[in-house]
Amino acid sequence: MKYTTIVSVGSLAAVALAKWDGVAPPAPTSFATQVIQAIDQPQVTQAPAAEDKENFLQGKVYANGYYSSEVMSLAIPSLANQALAPQASKVAKEPSFFWMDKMDKVPMIKEFVADAKKKGGDQVIPLVVYDLPDRDCSALASNGELSNANGGAAKYREYIAAIKKELQAAAPIRFVLVIEPDSLANLVTNMDKQKCAGAAANYRSLTVMALKELNLPNVRMYLDAGHGGWLGWDANLGKAAKLFADIYKQAGSPKSVRGLATNVANYNSWDASCASYTKGNEQCNEKRYIEKLGPELAKKGFPAHFIMDTSRNGVQPTKQIEWGNWCNVIGTGFGKRPTANTGNEMLDAFVWIKPGGECDGTSNTSAARYDGKCGSPDALKPAPEAGSWFQAYFEQLLTNAEAGAWPASGS
Repeated sequence: MKYTTIVSVGSLAAVALAKWDGVAPPAPTSFATQVIQAIDQPQVTQAPAAEDKENFLQGKVYANGYYSSEVMSLAIPSLANQALAPQASKVAKEPSFFWMDKMDKVPMIKEFVADAKKKGGDQVIPLVVYDLPDRDCSALASNGELSNANGGAAKYREYIAAIKKELQAAAPIRFVLVIEPDSLANLVTNMDKQKCAGAAANYRSLTVMALKELNLPNVRMYLDAGHGGWLGWDANLGKAAKLFADIYKQAGSPKSVRGLATNVANYNSWDASCASYTKGNEQCNEKRYIEKLGPELAKKGFPAHFIMDTSRNGVQPTKQIEWGNWCNVIGTGFGKRPTANTGNEMLDAFVWIKPGGECDGTSNTSAARYDGKCGSPDALKPAPEAGSWFQAYFEQLLTNAEAGAWPASGS
């Protein structure tokens, strides 16, 4: 997920969407008044019958105004089919995770906290911690601002300290954090890549540090665990379980670490039948994956719960040529709406971690961050830089949204 600088249009014209090209975003002085007040109350997830006070996602989950502004001021005015506008406005009200992909995104927490208090109720704010040095070591499209060669470890400690300060100041507002997508998973499968091998020590130590520092009473954390098509293979699953359990124990088994997040920004089903591209892997959906991984973690002292990203898995099977193709896959749709009613005691919630409509990576082969996955025949083109708004992809997600995923008009 990469970002360029885009200024929204329409009634929210003053809102600047901060992006990752190194350009500092404008000060969000009008964010609360111009964006957040323009968005209705967020959808409320319904608590399962058996309340689990450690599962923060059973409460009201906050729909952040950053993503809402993208939908309301960028997507809806540009819809080729305006009949999709009512459905798009519902997307704007759904709780999705805000990616703190640069250090200068951290102050946005204040804006979300202020708005959550205005909306009332015991709202839970979902965030992604995503700024490790040499981030996403096996991909080109999502390289970050920090590098180990330029003091990235020290800067990352500052980043975590800044987040901790904001979360402590916000109490009793509660937060759910997804910790560093794609980081630890790369240490399981991609150590043959020079960049991953060079980043491994800091991936481990800085993740342990982050878990220790963010171990706060008003926080629950989920380490990213890739997905079944990545770590679910028999050759990878045991190694992954050991790595996650080791990191958890090295951090002191912090109470605020609730478990693992799966399928982040990916397309796998929860419980659909195995597809042709999953051949050879019995963990061909996320339900099978967590039900195999969970007991392995428990044996190693990590009693993990899970959350699953359903933001783009509304069409099954997908049109992926290969299971590992992750970039702007053609034919996908919004999946199950966020809810803590999962019917599975290991799964805390279905969530939207990837903001639907934000691009995975550019299809421009001359771009510095071009990744070959974004030039694959199963990737939608033309595509802008990662993180930029991708209108055609958003409309695809709306058009192909999972049947029954949306409430009746007016609800």
